[in-house]
Amino acid sequence: MAAVAVEFGILGGIEVRIHGRLVDLGHARQRVVLAALLVDVNREVTADQLADRVWGERTAQRGTLYSYLSHLRRALAGADGVRISRRPAGYVLTADAQTVDLHRFRRTVAQARKETHTDEQAAELLAQALGLWRGEALGSVDTPWANALRDSLRHERLAAELDATDIGLRLHRHTDLLPGLRTRACEHPLDERIAEQLILALHRCGRTAEALECYKSTRQRLAEELGIDPGPSLKRLHQQVLTGDPALLVLGGTKVSDCTAVTADTAPAAGPTPTPRQLPAPPALFTGRTAELAALSAALEQRADVGATVVISAIGGTGGIGKTCLALRWAHNHLEDFPDGQLYVNLRGFDPSGETVPFAVAIRGFLGALGVAPSAVPVDPDAQAALYRSLVADKRILVVLDNAHDTAQVMPLLPGSPNCAVLVTSRRHLGGLGTAQGARMLTLGTLREAESRQLLARHLGDDRIAAEPDALTAILRHCGGLPLALSIIAARAAAHPGFPLSHLASELAESATRLDALDAGELGADLRAVFAASYQALEPEAARVFTLLGLAPGPDISLPAAAALTGHTPSRTRPLLRTLEAAHLVRQPIPGRYHMHDLVRLYAAEHARDGRSEAARTLALRRLIDFYLHTADHGRRLMDTFWPIRLDLDPPTAGCTPHPLADSAAAGAWFETEHSCLLAAQQLTRELGWHTLTWQLSESIFAPHWDRNRLPENLCMWRASVAAAEQLGDPAVLALSHLRLGLCHGQASQYAEAREHLTKALTLFEHTGDKPGQGNAQFALGWTWDQLGDPQQALSCVEQALRIHQGLREPMWEARILNAIGWSHARLGHYQQAHAHCARALAVCRDKGDRRGEVSTLDSLGYINHLNGRHDQALDHYHQALALSRELSRDIGIAATAFEANVLAHLGDAHHALNRQRAARHFWRQALDLYRAQHRAAAAAHIQQQLDASHRAHVNVPQGRSELPPDS
Repeated sequence: MAAVAVEFGILGGIEVRIHGRLVDLGHARQRVVLAALLVDVNREVTADQLADRVWGERTAQRGTLYSYLSHLRRALAGADGVRISRRPAGYVLTADAQTVDLHRFRRTVAQARKETHTDEQAAELLAQALGLWRGEALGSVDTPWANALRDSLRHERLAAELDATDIGLRLHRHTDLLPGLRTRACEHPLDERIAEQLILALHRCGRTAEALECYKSTRQRLAEELGIDPGPSLKRLHQQVLTGDPALLVLGGTKVSDCTAVTADTAPAAGPTPTPRQLPAPPALFTGRTAELAALSAALEQRADVGATVVISAIGGTGGIGKTCLALRWAHNHLEDFPDGQLYVNLRGFDPSGETVPFAVAIRGFLGALGVAPSAVPVDPDAQAALYRSLVADKRILVVLDNAHDTAQVMPLLPGSPNCAVLVTSRRHLGGLGTAQGARMLTLGTLREAESRQLLARHLGDDRIAAEPDALTAILRHCGGLPLALSIIAARAAAHPGFPLSHLASELAESATRLDALDAGELGADLRAVFAASYQALEPEAARVFTLLGLAPGPDISLPAAAALTGHTPSRTRPLLRTLEAAHLVRQPIPGRYHMHDLVRLYAAEHARDGRSEAARTLALRRLIDFYLHTADHGRRLMDTFWPIRLDLDPPTAGCTPHPLADSAAAGAWFETEHSCLLAAQQLTRELGWHTLTWQLSESIFAPHWDRNRLPENLCMWRASVAAAEQLGDPAVLALSHLRLGLCHGQASQYAEAREHLTKALTLFEHTGDKPGQGNAQFALGWTWDQLGDPQQALSCVEQALRIHQGLREPMWEARILNAIGWSHARLGHYQQAHAHCARALAVCRDKGDRRGEVSTLDSLGYINHLNGRHDQALDHYHQALALSRELSRDIGIAATAFEANVLAHLGDAHHALNRQRAARHFWRQALDLYRAQHRAAAAAHIQQQLDASHRAHVNVPQGRSELPPDS
């Protein structure tokens, strides 16, 4: 009997084919056993090694292992020459190594690298080797061994791809190589070999300017992320491109002509603020849209005809039509036209949750990219917009406003400088933008059939689509020229190279009646068919995860949060998300965070409502809210904060594991990353009527928001918490909510509103008998009266706060109140009493390790000594306060420059009083720089006046504080 042909595959999903037919290998763990043997085919693998590869531990689960091996022997019984044998220490799978795609890949690559082969022969061998890959090695298997092997094989595959590219460049195939090189460069931005290949290909294709920009960006990344310069080879290639070295030209092929050399002398000079580079990566397989790209370029070229009007282009069209791809492709093609940077924001105008990006959030993102510290952002929205326009004035910046809801959302984000250009995308026709701003309107239609065919060919190859013309025609008809639909179905086909296209075409044809919530006149039923086909191809658990992700609040979701939502562990959730990512149903723009396109999310949410009970949906959302709440509560307690109130939380819902945070730095980073999701989670609790969770989330987020000067968010949350507390009818919760809302109004310099809410809080605390609450309210009222210019009333309040807290035996609170009493006495001219109270406060703060209280008290003591004419003592206290403030800022990861500026100004005042004019000017100049950087115009003007008048003998008395005394 002739030997039976057998093929083993692990360069993709784990599979076996006998005579071309797939063999049923059983469940996933059993497949891993086979893969563990195939990697070392014809070599013994010990039982402990097998256990480690399959279960992640050395102790073999022998009974289970015997069962798996027995099932595999039966599955492979029809393959002659293949045998699984038991050895004294383990097992061996005997087979021809060339029947295993991994070993065939390695052997073929080794053959290609032999010097005896010509470039054409080597290229053919490498193509054969790379053609063996069907996807990620070992599929979705998630064990330490599988993950390590997968990473190692990725490196082997990349090395073979780079070898193939080098050969292709020698064979003058740069035009064909360019698209893949762009994608690879985005995936490996620090790989100098890839950068060299891309630069050479671009140069040979006549795109020298892009080649030089590629070198520039690579050099910047190497410097910023690794602290190194490019290697000699990359530098040499850059110099050759700059000088137009003929050795780089393709002999007998495409000539490079009219290339303008770019030197360091022509590069734009670095400005005082960072250059924003916020554009997402360009679309890898962009197809067609030639006319639209030309229209956008024409609008830019007509700049001279538009006078002092900023150039605005509005790209409109239905969801999934490719508006964002077009905008990003054009933007990346024209980077050289905007040397001062690019700003980007996704306005989420049509987010399924209905939550668009507020103006304050978008403008704060822009201001941060332009170098403005969070503490320096003005509170007033009009002032924020004015600051933004001032920073981009006279700069050549591109602003991309993606997915706008309407003209009103766009208008505040438009720069005023005619040197800027703006790209806006929206599903709506923004006629008002054209009328008011002269925007160029570009309505994006579907891809033409030839462009759709080209897009599929780029994904699947010309041969595959040519083999089934009828199926291809059906797919094109059902996708209707929508790029998103075409990309999803192409991803499915590429993931299953053995599937006939007719199978996918029939699935599309049968799924045309879903997503009724979408307007068929706008989007058409074909998009529903694409989503349905992808959804139906998922395994049941991946499908469940997909639908639940559609319910999650926020713009994206982390792996631990997704695990809580689904009730799985992160290790179980990760491969399910990888499955969804491979199907293009989710994206992972940064490691560990997942994002759904808005149309996909809408489809998923609808299936969650249709396919899951309300109880199941509610339980999933409760797990997610508990994840955010418990993680946030743990994080705020790790951070050095002035707000020590502890929450009495219910245990997390079963299936929810809060994210472990190691220290205050990790907590600060988590709050920063999850900021938008935490706000969305709190908004969801309001919509669901979960009033207790509403105020508890507000409290868990309050302190980190306070430290980062996120005033609008805090105000919004605590207004909602007051409403939630009123619904609960709980006076204790209502008192806390009024207290927090009053503090937020005070931070916003809205002192009348602050006093109103703090007075309500005090009344409620007295009603409930909450002594700590009464003390906190009196303390906050004292600060408010001080800001209102009534130090006597302030003193009365903080003295009442002290009497209350002395009975509670809370030394840290007592110390901070003593400091506030001392401050009030100083404001009234009672210097002896002021110094005595603050000295007592400082001793307690140091004894208890309260660094925030110590910083504030040192500043108070400096202030008192300065007013009392003891300037040397004032200097000593100010220097201590400045050093400790900077240390605290580093430890908790926030910018404390507002406080530092005040102390530096006070240091200048003290030196001036001692007639040390050089030292005074030194500190005043530092303070002036910080005030200007923070855009604190009044404080900057005051310091400038002191610098101008520093020759005078008059000592200027320090100004009153603008921050809370205990938390300056």
